[in-house]
Amino acid sequence: MADFIPYGRQAISEDDIQAVVDVLRSDWLTTGPAIQALEDDFAAAVETPHALSCSSATAALHLALAGLGVGPGDVCIVPAITFLATANAAIYCGAEIEFCDVCPETGLMTADSLKSALQRRGGKAAAVLPVHLAGQSVAMTAITPIARAAGAVVVEDACHAVGSYFEGRPVGACTLSDAATFSFHPVKTLAAGEGGMVTTRNAELAHAVSRMRSHGVERAPEFLERGIDEPWWYEMQSIGWNYRLTDMQAALARSQLRRLGEFRSARQGLARAYDDALATVSEHIQPLERVDNCEPCLHLYPVRIDFNALGKSRSEVMQGLRERRIGSQVHYIPLYKQPFFRQRYGEMTLPGAEAYYARTLSLPLYASMSEDVPKRVVSNLVEVLGL
Repeated sequence: MADFIPYGRQAISEDDIQAVVDVLRSDWLTTGPAIQALEDDFAAAVETPHALSCSSATAALHLALAGLGVGPGDVCIVPAITFLATANAAIYCGAEIEFCDVCPETGLMTADSLKSALQRRGGKAAAVLPVHLAGQSVAMTAITPIARAAGAVVVEDACHAVGSYFEGRPVGACTLSDAATFSFHPVKTLAAGEGGMVTTRNAELAHAVSRMRSHGVERAPEFLERGIDEPWWYEMQSIGWNYRLTDMQAALARSQLRRLGEFRSARQGLARAYDDALATVSEHIQPLERVDNCEPCLHLYPVRIDFNALGKSRSEVMQGLRERRIGSQVHYIPLYKQPFFRQRYGEMTLPGAEAYYARTLSLPLYASMSEDVPKRVVSNLVEVLGL
């Protein structure tokens, strides 16, 4: 029987394992030198001056928004197609959400959908959170001026987009945003078990994130109210959380980061193989529409399937693939359909999000996947759909 092909998985090497073992044999399991080493390397990789690690991408979003002053009474614009964490981070800050529609062909926030969301809030917002779904970048050159005109800070949810480029710069460089956030979840391009990163060009934000990820504590003498020489002294100068990354996780993430070029090349090659395999199958099965000026390192490979036209439900297709030892997933249910948000904001419908959700299905994609797997997956998908 053929091995099961999951929709995503980590790629752990012997070097990765050794990096973690080295930490376990050291004096530091947390708040040690592996943290700074990872942050320095990640900042260099995405061409930004500041990178701050934390315990998860959710924590990264929360820290970025809190560090930028988002709080009670504020409104944050969040695309309807994203994981729960994008919206939840704003709720953690005491803010409210205005859901933004997305392009039905990419699942991404657009300039027009952002304008419509802002109009529903009187043209003002505290923050805009574009999500680089599947690894494709939102058109930030169009989004950011609209957000700035509305008085909003811009925090990129780049959890899917490590290794992606937009207009020749790495996603995370923050030339068109106040901050970007990344994930080291096992199915993401870089794995640390769990973990996240905030990148920014704003030194004040970087300092705030560094403080808030560890209970709001300050230790550096230049930031303390008490000036005498007491090496044990620390001060809690703002609210904070225990959002620290461990050195074990940092060592794994740093080892994985050294292989980012390898991972990027593999994912791009697999995406091309999928594109080729789908090219002549059916007009009712299409890859995501590609974004201009973006060189994605795809975290996901979603396809758009017209289930109604083909006379198959998505559940039937997923079950048929599973019977053929192939995993798949749906990314994502529109957030406004979740009970929590329905109770908070009432019933709503956004046409682009509805159209995207109705057709999307994520096929397997991970760096260690064999080059022949896309053809096998598409062949089985064709059989399941009865084409």
